[in-house]
Amino acid sequence: MTEAETNTPVVITLGCRLNTFESEVIRDGARAAGLADAVIINTCAVTAEAERQARQTIRRVRRERPAARIIVTGCAAQLNPDAFAAMEEVDRVVGNAEKLDADSLAGDALAAESLGGGANGASVQVSDIMAGQSFTGQSFTGKTAPPRLIGGMEGRTRAFVQVQQGCDHRCTFCIIPFARGPNRSLPAEHIVRQVRQLTANGHGEVVLTGVDVSSYGQDLPRPRTLGELAGEILHGAAELRRLRLTSLDPGRRDEAMFRLLADEPRFMPHLHLSLQAVSDMVLKRMKRRHTRADAFGYVEEARRARPGVVFGADLIAGFPTETDAMFEETLSAVVEMGLTYLHVFPYSPRPGTPAAAMPQVPADVRRERAARLRQAGDAALARFLRSRVGSTTEVLVEKDNSGHCPHYAPVDLDFGAPAGAIVPIRVTGANGQRLSGSAIKRHNMSGSTAA
Repeated sequence: MTEAETNTPVVITLGCRLNTFESEVIRDGARAAGLADAVIINTCAVTAEAERQARQTIRRVRRERPAARIIVTGCAAQLNPDAFAAMEEVDRVVGNAEKLDADSLAGDALAAESLGGGANGASVQVSDIMAGQSFTGQSFTGKTAPPRLIGGMEGRTRAFVQVQQGCDHRCTFCIIPFARGPNRSLPAEHIVRQVRQLTANGHGEVVLTGVDVSSYGQDLPRPRTLGELAGEILHGAAELRRLRLTSLDPGRRDEAMFRLLADEPRFMPHLHLSLQAVSDMVLKRMKRRHTRADAFGYVEEARRARPGVVFGADLIAGFPTETDAMFEETLSAVVEMGLTYLHVFPYSPRPGTPAAAMPQVPADVRRERAARLRQAGDAALARFLRSRVGSTTEVLVEKDNSGHCPHYAPVDLDFGAPAGAIVPIRVTGANGQRLSGSAIKRHNMSGSTAA
């Protein structure tokens, strides 16, 4: 490690896209606070395994950086601050609200407000996340403004932009509302400014992210939907080439979003759905807001708006009390709904959630069901990729002459192109997981051709 690297704050991100965005805010705050010697670990708590990985990461960092100041933050730190403060490797624990404030991150200026310390002397500053108010009023740290704007996302051509925080729902398998607090939407004008800044700095694609993005705008003085926000962004950031959304709740229909699908080519034809299951009994026991019919109806309405739209989905295999017949309902839906990209998770009991106390499906059955779902997903993806061979599309180049097309399929290019460019290609092949493509040759005024 070079001297320059040891004098720059390091942020390690675990978990979701919202953490990825927030880590950029943390990085800027750490620089402003003079935390040159710090390693800040932004943790995840979606499963018990995620917390184990956080502890493992902390120990690895201490071995590699014995002189660094280790600051632990994120969802796992919010939920279990004392456990992390008790680790001998940790110097400071900061909550999810405080991590976005440079003074709180450093700790010196607010040491008197610290909620305590760990057994090894680590300082702790973690406030009551459930007491948080809206971004348009008093925020957790006493500021009245949303998180600071970031200039870009280090090492990425696609940028994530936070639109809301927290969740008002109580799915029986999920602990995250208690780590993130209630739903709080950022003002649309702040989001548009953030997108403009990222676009001006070379990001051609933006992904709107949050904890429960489908609830965006319900708490604002003038309520609006996520689709209406997306329309404001595309109108207010004319240079933005591509806009995507993170996981959507199929229980919340959004007519403005379907209109964008029909009318706005910069709104990408790829929607990721937070399904979790496609069995009504399992969905009821999960305390989800949608039914099997709702999920099918959502997909059908989106396809009416744009026939070529593709869908990803989060699915949990082996949820407590799930029978073989209930699982088959979810498995069959992969083909019946035409899902293309699956994120499959074997159910993992999360301490502190109602589902952890329900009758559990044996672990080997959970793993077997997850494997079958993944096989179905691999087959669905391979079918879709084969159907694209011979078509023309555009690729946002990310690195190593590869990137993603509008339908989110990964594409390997047989020609050189700079990262950040959006290039037209012809799809020449598919290998089951990825596409390959060649440059489309264009005729110039003299009649010769150019790639």
